[in-house]
Amino acid sequence: MSIKSFTKTVSGIGPVLFERSRKAKSINITIKPFEGIRVAVPFGLSYQQAERVLKSKRKWVEENIQKIKQVEHEHDERKQERPQIDRAAAREQLVKRLEELSAHNGFSYNRVFVRCQKTKWGSCSSNNNINLNAKLVELPDNLIDYVIYHELVHLNVKNHGPQFWAELDKYVGDAKALDKELKKYRLDV
Repeated sequence: MSIKSFTKTVSGIGPVLFERSRKAKSINITIKPFEGIRVAVPFGLSYQQAERVLKSKRKWVEENIQKIKQVEHEHDERKQERPQIDRAAAREQLVKRLEELSAHNGFSYNRVFVRCQKTKWGSCSSNNNINLNAKLVELPDNLIDYVIYHELVHLNVKNHGPQFWAELDKYVGDAKALDKELKKYRLDV
């Protein structure tokens, strides 16, 4: 039985996650903030080969580790500077706006939940419950409306196919451009 993944401290580099990958066509090294170094190893290649490749890229790895440390440091500073969100006030503001937009456009949802989430700005369940992230209140108004409309349209179109985007465009204009703008804002800070 082969090992699917393991973490090893590589001399001069530090801890590295070596992981078998069916998707990898070649040895793939990634370095991510707060996750560290991962080496995807395709089947047919040994972990020893992967470690040799990693060591041969030591200069690149060291440069990128420094960049990642800077990103992590900036993230931590922003997190400390950022005031805590008043969840009750956020809920009041977001629910009021959701009610306005849904009533004005004839949408009907079941329940609404406002939470501090780390991965999503909003979602719509199969039961037509709408979830909104309390952190939305920190965004510009046009992006708050975009997220709300995004979830309202999901009441009728439960996927992200062409019909969904065409429907969303009716309410927000260029939905894809707003989606791209929204991606500039990070949830995990």
